[in-house]
Amino acid sequence: MNEKITVITGSNRGIGLEFARIYAERGDDVIATCRQSSPELDALGVTVHSGLDVTSEDSISTLASTLGNRVIQRLVLNAGVLSRESLDALDLDRIRQQFEVNALGPLRIAHALRQNLKAGSRIAIITSRMGSVEDNTSGSMYGYRMSKAAVNMAGRSLSHDLRDEGVAVGLLHPGYVRTGMTGGNGNWNADEAAAALVSRIDEITLDNSGTFRHANGDSLPW
Repeated sequence: MNEKITVITGSNRGIGLEFARIYAERGDDVIATCRQSSPELDALGVTVHSGLDVTSEDSISTLASTLGNRVIQRLVLNAGVLSRESLDALDLDRIRQQFEVNALGPLRIAHALRQNLKAGSRIAIITSRMGSVEDNTSGSMYGYRMSKAAVNMAGRSLSHDLRDEGVAVGLLHPGYVRTGMTGGNGNWNADEAAAALVSRIDEITLDNSGTFRHANGDSLPW
């Protein structure tokens, strides 16, 4: 068994599934987490930890217990949800849910698995350009925009708090990807986006920890 592992959240479909596929093909010891597995994920032959709800501290504690003292080389925080609220159709419950999953979820996971992060470990938070205040030129999408702005701040804080422990953090925007979340619309497919993101994750160091970047390598405005 590989001493160092790659842990991915939201692995049953879309970009998360492709992360699991790529890291497995690279020979990594992958722990693919999700609320419920899928036939596509089961077919990869990786270790699947289903039943993980990033809004549930109990289920996160179960994951931490399962990992024990194993060292996480890469923690890819990919789980997320999206709904579309306008000012004319404001649904505060859906907005709260996006905060719970998109903003608080990654922070809960990072906190619970901190004991597994050692010098040289990397955390990759899959965020969105829609969390950029400067880049917001169209409005609407309140819950998604606000929750992604919040997780960007969380990631930046993590980069400071974990620096002395040698743990680097990257905030990464995948681009407009054809997945179930986007209704199949987008500029590229999930496998293409994941491959680009893996390259960016490989580039995360303490020197660039806490930066916000596009999958293509471009820096993004806050």
